[in-house]
Amino acid sequence: MKQPTEAKISAVCPLCGATYHEPPALSRTDGESLICPDCGIRQALDSIGVKPDEQEKILNTIHDSIRQNKP
Repeated sequence: MKQPTEAKISAVCPLCGATYHEPPALSRTDGESLICPDCGIRQALDSIGVKPDEQEKILNTIHDSIRQNKP
């Protein structure tokens, strides 16, 4: 039996302007805004003191891993 598929969402991140299709993150800044997953990760990493250049390296590693594991 075929599993039902979730409808793809499409939204524009108010922080970076990127269009994303994954479930959004809740902004740590205001606790209300829905932002793209990448900005959510950036905010989380920033909250523990990770510098912006290192944040980008981490995001690139995450994106590479996702691409490698797609069917």
